[in-house]
Order: sequence, then C-alpha cells, then structure tokens
Amino acid sequence: MSQDKTPATAPSATPELTVPGRRRFLNSAAVAGLGAGLAACNSGSQSAAPAGAASGAAPAASGGSGHAGTSSQPGLHPKPGELDTYYGLWSGGHTGDVRVLGMPSGREILRIPCFVPDALVGWGITNESKKVMGTKADGSLRYTVGDTHHVHASYKDGDYDGRYAFVNDKINSRIARIRLDYFVCDKITEIPNIQGFHGIFPDKRDPVDEKINYTTRVFAGAEFHLPLPNDGKGMDKPETYRALFTCIDVETMNVRWQALIDGNCDLVATSYDGKLAASNQYNTEGGAHFAEMMSAERDACVFFHIARIEQAVKDGKFKTYGDSKVPVVDCTRKSNEDPKTALAAYVSVPKNPHGVNASPDGKYFICSGKLSPTATVIELAKVLDWFDGKLDKIDKAIVAEVELGLGPLHTAFDGRGNAFTTLFLDSQVVKWNVDAAIKFHGGDKTAKYVVDRLDVHYQPGHLNASGSETAKADGKWLAVGCKFSKDRFLPVGPLHPENEQIVDISGEKMILTGDHPVRGEPHDFIIFKRELLRPKQVYSLDDFPNAIKDPKDGGITRNGKKVTVKMTTQAPAYSLPEFTVKKGDEVTLIITNLDKVEDLTHGFAIPKFNVNFIVNPQETASVTFVVDKPGVYWCYCTHFCHALHLEMRSRMFVEA
Repeated sequence: MSQDKTPATAPSATPELTVPGRRRFLNSAAVAGLGAGLAACNSGSQSAAPAGAASGAAPAASGGSGHAGTSSQPGLHPKPGELDTYYGLWSGGHTGDVRVLGMPSGREILRIPCFVPDALVGWGITNESKKVMGTKADGSLRYTVGDTHHVHASYKDGDYDGRYAFVNDKINSRIARIRLDYFVCDKITEIPNIQGFHGIFPDKRDPVDEKINYTTRVFAGAEFHLPLPNDGKGMDKPETYRALFTCIDVETMNVRWQALIDGNCDLVATSYDGKLAASNQYNTEGGAHFAEMMSAERDACVFFHIARIEQAVKDGKFKTYGDSKVPVVDCTRKSNEDPKTALAAYVSVPKNPHGVNASPDGKYFICSGKLSPTATVIELAKVLDWFDGKLDKIDKAIVAEVELGLGPLHTAFDGRGNAFTTLFLDSQVVKWNVDAAIKFHGGDKTAKYVVDRLDVHYQPGHLNASGSETAKADGKWLAVGCKFSKDRFLPVGPLHPENEQIVDISGEKMILTGDHPVRGEPHDFIIFKRELLRPKQVYSLDDFPNAIKDPKDGGITRNGKKVTVKMTTQAPAYSLPEFTVKKGDEVTLIITNLDKVEDLTHGFAIPKFNVNFIVNPQETASVTFVVDKPGVYWCYCTHFCHALHLEMRSRMFVEA
C-alpha cells in the first residue's frame, strides 16, 4: 500500500535543481525488462508510488526533490592538510580491486589490487602476489580478469574490528581477504561447485559460543544454477541445475561447508546474534531464460540456521560433488519441512527481489522488491520462533510489506529507526521509518512511514550510510552509487563514468552535497569511522622470510640455469650497481627496501622483460623471469623517492 497521493507532475521543492525529463534518462533495456516484470506482478498487489510523488510525511508542496544545498556538518570539504573522518571501502568492479576513499569528501586514497594484475604495485608480477592470486602449472596467472561487487569487513561486538575486509569476484567465484593493517590482499579462495558468486557477508559472532563475539565465518551466495558436478553431463537438463550457499572460514580461508538450496542466491545478510544468515532469491523458478526467471508471483528470502547446519556437518549428514571434498548439506524445501529439525526456511517475498539488509537494532532483515514497488520487513525473532516450532507459518515473520516507489533495490539505515532505499526506476532515494511501516502494515493507516524523497542522478543501485551495517550506525552520511551519470560531468566519449553522490542524512531532510565520477563499474561499499583502523605505515623486515637485512648480504648465486639476484634499496641507490646473467637463465630477483621513512617507496623496472614492481619501506618482494635476449638492460626506480631519483639505476648484463 502507498501513502503517496500527490500527482506525478507535482513541482519540485527546488525547481532550479530539477533535471528536466529526468525519467527520460532511463535505459531502454531497463525499462523493457523491469516494465515487463512490473506488468506481470499480481494485479491485486499494491500500486507503485508515482515518480516524484510526495510522502504524507513530507511537506505538502514537495515532490521528489534535489534537496541540494550546504551541509551543516563539518568535514565535507576538508581544508588542505585536514583528514576525512571516515574510511570508505568501495568495490572496484571490472578492475578487480577495492578502492579506499576518504569520506565524506569522496577523495580516492588507494586502490587495493585483488583479482586483476596492477602495474603500479606489480600485483600479478611479483612472486608473492602471484602466490595469492593463483597460477597455472607454468607459473602464469590462472585468471587475469575479475568483477568485484560487494565489500564487507570483520566484526567484534557488532562493530567493525579493523582486522579484515572481504570482496567477491563474480566472474571466477573467488573471495579475497584484505588485511586492514597494511591494506593488502593476503588470501584468495576459489569456491568450488558454483558460478555467479554475488552476495557476501561475514558473521558477527558465533551462534553457539558466546565468548566468540567476533567474525569467524564469511558467507557467499551463488546466483547461477549449475549441474552438480559440473562435468559436462546433464547440460541439456536445466531443470536439474542447482545453486549453493557457501560458508568460508575467516582465518584459513578454506570452505567449511555448502548448502544445497531451491532457487538461487543474490545478496547476503547475517544476524547480530550469529544464529542466522539469509539470502534473497530472485530465481526460485530455477529458470535458465529471462522470462522463466520472472514467472513466479513471489520469490523468497532463504534463512539458514547456522548452528544446525554445522551440527549436520559434524554428524556426517552431507554429500560431496565431483573432485570437491567440501561437505554439502541439504537445505531444500522438501527436506526441511519440520521446523524443529530444519536447516533452512523460505520466507516468501514479492517477485525478483534485489537486496537484503540487516537493521542496526538487530531486529529485522529488509528485502527490496525490485519488480515490486515494495520493501518486505522480516522480524528475526519470529524466524527463530518458527525454527523452534512456536510459529506455525514462516511467512508470519513478515511484519511489513509497504510501497516505496518504482524499482527498490538496496537499503541503508541511520540508527534512528529510519531506512533509506534506492528506487532505480524513479531515480530516487526514499527515507522511511521502519516502525511506522510496521504500524501501517498492521492496519494503522494514519502512520506516515515515508519521511522524505531525494532525486539522484541517475538510476541508483547500491547505497550505504556511515556505520549502517553495524550496531553503531550514526546517521551522518549516505553515499549513493548511481549507475548512469549522463549529463553530470564533462563528456569524454561513449563510455561514461558512474556517479557516486554524497548525501547529508543528519537531519530530517536529505541534502545532496556532491557528485563524484567513478570508473565503472563499482557496486557495494561500506563507510566507517577512521578511529576503527590503525594502519601501519612501514613494514617490519621480520614479516618477510626472504628479507635482505644488510646490503652486504646481497649478491648473485647460481644453481645451473637458475640464478638468484639479491639486492637492497636505500634512496637513491640500489646495492648492486650492475649484475650479470646468461641468456636462457631463469632469474629470481629479490629486493628489500631498507628505508625506514614513511612514504619512501621504491620501484624496480627492467625494460623488455615485463618487470615492474614496488617495494614499500622495509618490504621485500621478488620476481622470476627468463632472460632470452642478450644485451645491456638499464634497471631503474619507477617510484619517485629522492632528488636523485633519475640517477637511481642498475644494469643487467645478459651474456649470449
């Protein structure tokens, strides 16, 4: 049901900032696809709020409004030398990395390479990074493309603890762990038996042991159905394809278990007590074609009872598929009809939902409708009541299902009881009150749940707020990832940047404070207070077993055609001004940066041999390559380090 009564032509509260014909910017494919889905919705369902329509709780004259203006909050535009008050971790999309932003300024500070080679730092070139990324038998990288979507961090007592961040690679079903002390990826795991790994979320505490009040697991949802095992058999029988939900151990990064489900997984959420994980499902039909995926009137949000699943694994109640040794438990509907023994439960939600998010108070999961103009509020205590046999129907855990607007996708929170949901088709963010929505759904039609609407530019997907996915959401800043920028930036040819917009949410009304062009295609992100991290600016030599701690320990050793060259760097010189090898040698070059000064990084490049990498203060890195061309090759520092930076060189002599 909708509270919006104002016609779609209602004037904007800030007409000078309204973009004429805003909805003309809709991507035609999106209109066709989503329009077909909306038309297929149950005719008895709630009607969508008109684009730009005002809430009953908003000022009478306002429709969707830009609300652009000056924020009263400090720190939006830091003065020279001032630091941001928040970190933001952003998925990089096709670049396969994670971006570190200062917030609320939106300044990009660092990119953390994970799944794709990075020429700046030598990721995918050094032996250390190749070991993390994974290689073929010949030593070449197994994959050179990636697609990061969702970034989340480890927890303690319901807040981020500064240990790790995690990001997915949708293309090759990999998960990366990032150490937040050095902001480097240190482990990557390829998940077996799945494709289309999309949603990811860490647990927040152990479901059984109360002393473990921190993250020990991270969960992964797979979108695409596959034959199990995927060995080339049964490919012509898509009705037999299945999808899996996966649990990974945070410390070892090994896969603990997988769950066989009906339907697929999209995004993932976890409860604050550690007992439940869930994933929204947009393809409960198991369809292999576009139309088949939209045929059901309602899809689902599947809930997993973690303690029961892990007990089933301990009891040996699982299967394995193909070469994988990972235990797979049965979480299908048919095998989990008895609540008191069920490992999983399926709450019905409107068709083709997109996004499931946990409220900071730990009470609710909210599923956004996408093809339905609604958000579904699911009370977690009632889900647990069903598992305990105290609730006769799992759908009674739904405490609200209210209309928000066209194309709701993702939801963030301010810690004051309000939710913020992106409306893709309306190009808006809607602010709504969860308790008021529950009252409205319960029959109190005087409850005004929509608080405000904000036009964004254009077609927003993900959004997140400062601390939104923690128990300490502070309701200060909101970032909105808009998939199309259209006319917001200088034209640069056919490929447009996407638009990350920053919004002040500290007051009743949302205030749009800035646009930031970003290279496509980022997705999800998190924002948290800078005090939660204590990054180390200089490595310890003892972190590297192959460190060269003194220049006199450098030199050249030969074992047949395998040659090891060890050298150190101290601005502005390499410890070896030259070294000699022979054509056909396999050379392993090990370099330690002995400088202890913060921000004094050195590079090392060798022309013609595809070698270029950096060593940060007190870091050791190595590369291995075959020299197949005789001659003189100048090695030089690629990272500015000293007034005599250009003079910082060595020579590699390759004898015929």
